[in-house]
Amino acid sequence: MDEALLTRSALVSRVLPFSCVDGPGNRLVLFLQGCNFRCPGCHNPHTIGLCDDCGDCLAVCPSGALTMSEGKVHWQEALCTDCDACLEACPRSANPKTRQMSVAEVLALLRRYGPLLTGITVSGGEATTQLPFVIALFTAIKAAPDLARLTCLLDSNGSLGETGWQRLLPVLDGAMIDLKGWREPVHLALTGRGRERVLASLRWLAAHDRLAEVRLLLVPGRSDFLDATGALEEALTTFLLSLGPVPIRLNGFRHHGVRGEALSWPEAGSADLMVLANALKAKGFGSVMLPAI
Repeated sequence: MDEALLTRSALVSRVLPFSCVDGPGNRLVLFLQGCNFRCPGCHNPHTIGLCDDCGDCLAVCPSGALTMSEGKVHWQEALCTDCDACLEACPRSANPKTRQMSVAEVLALLRRYGPLLTGITVSGGEATTQLPFVIALFTAIKAAPDLARLTCLLDSNGSLGETGWQRLLPVLDGAMIDLKGWREPVHLALTGRGRERVLASLRWLAAHDRLAEVRLLLVPGRSDFLDATGALEEALTTFLLSLGPVPIRLNGFRHHGVRGEALSWPEAGSADLMVLANALKAKGFGSVMLPAI
């Protein structure tokens, strides 16, 4: 295998060896650091920013796991108690506990847990902000005889342009895309970005049989998937039907991990999600998945 492929690296926030909620089956999940959206209701706000080595986190670390050397913050995993005080103190929504991981290191993890895995999901943050690594990783997995059976999925906000998706296409088994608001003002308020690239990504992935899942985020009082009568918005219905028979997963807004203004937003309960699920089913969408609450 090409050595340059194996040495390509990414800034990783967290590795989850086993997950059954990040795609079908049992998956290893790689959470990459950095996101180009600014969602006020983000459940993982510490994955948004990049550390600028300001040092604010050092004083709040109770175990001495964070030190400053040559102007850089260094994390000693062996001393860390995962209290996450550093994450709360960071003014940039960053994570001082990140690490650079190479493709070769990820392949080693997959081989370690491989017999128990269905595949790998690369998430974030926003995984496509480190696109060359994702392409190299998926290419290496597909080229390895002992790993090629694993499916390669991407969990994304849909902001990647068509050229990027074209580069990923040969090694991507599917992408799970979030649609956090329907009308432009609502999407802008919930993500800090416009919706056009997200809609374009959904169309392109569906046309190339790579759209594994559309994820709708329900924020009571702020989401606009339903009209005043409680029915699914007609324009949204038309758009979703144009994508073909794609599974739709509903996610309800929760306070877990959230900071700032969104802590005052109401949480989405089972009843809220069922209203949206029933509205989708009434329009003919058969595969609608609900989260476990």
